[in-house]
Amino acid sequence: MEDEKIVEKVTTLIENKRINELRKYLENINSADFPSIFENIDDEKIIMVYRLLSKEKAAEVFVELEHDDQENLINCLTDKEIKNVMNKIFMDDAVDLIEEMPANVVKRILANTKSENRKIINELLKYPEDTAGSLMTTEFIDLKENMTVEKAFDVIKAKGLQKETVYNCYILSADRKLLGVLDIKDLLIAETDELVKEIMDTNVIKVQTLEDQEEVTKVFDKYDLVAIPVVDKENRLVGIITIDDAIDVMQEETEEDFELMAGITSTTDDSYFKTSVFTHAKNRILWLLLLMLSATITGTIMTSFENTIATLPILVAFIPMLMDTGGNCGSQSSTLIIRGLATDEIATKDLFKVIWKELRVSLVVGVVLAVVNGIRIAVQYHNTLIAIVVGITLICIVISAKLIGGILPIIAKKMKLDPALMASPIITTIVDVISVTVFFGLSTLILNI
Repeated sequence: MEDEKIVEKVTTLIENKRINELRKYLENINSADFPSIFENIDDEKIIMVYRLLSKEKAAEVFVELEHDDQENLINCLTDKEIKNVMNKIFMDDAVDLIEEMPANVVKRILANTKSENRKIINELLKYPEDTAGSLMTTEFIDLKENMTVEKAFDVIKAKGLQKETVYNCYILSADRKLLGVLDIKDLLIAETDELVKEIMDTNVIKVQTLEDQEEVTKVFDKYDLVAIPVVDKENRLVGIITIDDAIDVMQEETEEDFELMAGITSTTDDSYFKTSVFTHAKNRILWLLLLMLSATITGTIMTSFENTIATLPILVAFIPMLMDTGGNCGSQSSTLIIRGLATDEIATKDLFKVIWKELRVSLVVGVVLAVVNGIRIAVQYHNTLIAIVVGITLICIVISAKLIGGILPIIAKKMKLDPALMASPIITTIVDVISVTVFFGLSTLILNI
């Protein structure tokens, strides 16, 4: 609702050509609100609005935009305007920008970037994707251990505006090895003549450059940090990762897990509406084809029990209920295990503990479902034997589904795969085969068909 009001206000000011008022209004809008403004005005007005912003505000807004909007802006801006943006944005944002832009745009960006910044960008680009090194920025406050608190504040005042954060300051040796960390609050309450080494925290929580980004987010979550220092193998500080970047990674990982759990293979970072129909179809169709073809196994099994079905057609009525119950039970277990693996509550070594836990849970659940359905079938169909067959089948299916749902994600983790890959679609397909086989096998045996 607030976004709609902002867009309406901006549009009105543009249409009435109240440029000075528009300029003042834009400066008071949060940078994060500009993407929604740009989505609702045409390209010509986007350029006009952007050029009304101050240099600092323009750089802040540019970082918040979607990649296609950034590309459109770069194609319209002058070299001087691009140079201003590249001089103002932080290095991690510059790297993200370059990674997403086509080659011709990257060439123009780098041509309007300071040589020292180009060198830093090239160094950051060398780190593998999805590692701490690829996430970090090199703009941080570093202090010397023999500085006084007063001198430390002088350094912060002189350099703070050009740094990503001033909430954490890092104490380095002459060869840039990380010695300690200081919160700004520790500096504020310290005496001005105290030495930094007397108040710094030497128990520094840090990550290495090649640490997986998902592991980095777990460190943020565990220790409630706003920034994490990134060191090389020699414990030299090379950069920091801030909480805003960690949140972005958490969101990306969550979206990826949801897509895998739904049987979607994403090949783009674009939003739902910005992704083309063809791309959506391509992302979904592979899993659907695999699952559709695997479902023929279920059909083949049912065909082998043609005589059983012909003798007692009522058995077919129970198949959807049995298959759905099995799929739901498997999904419940896999969801809990995937979450446990993601939060490090469950490790691959806990496989047998998970099996024992799920076995007991499935016995309780299976018996309850079997009793309820047994009573329903006996009352509705007046056939105790069918009630027994369905009840026993339910217990077998629930046990199988919950064990499979608990085991497969752990096996995937052990094989260095994403546990979310072993979610609903795969588990449901396996459980469907088990459901049909067990049901008709028991029916043939118990009902003497």
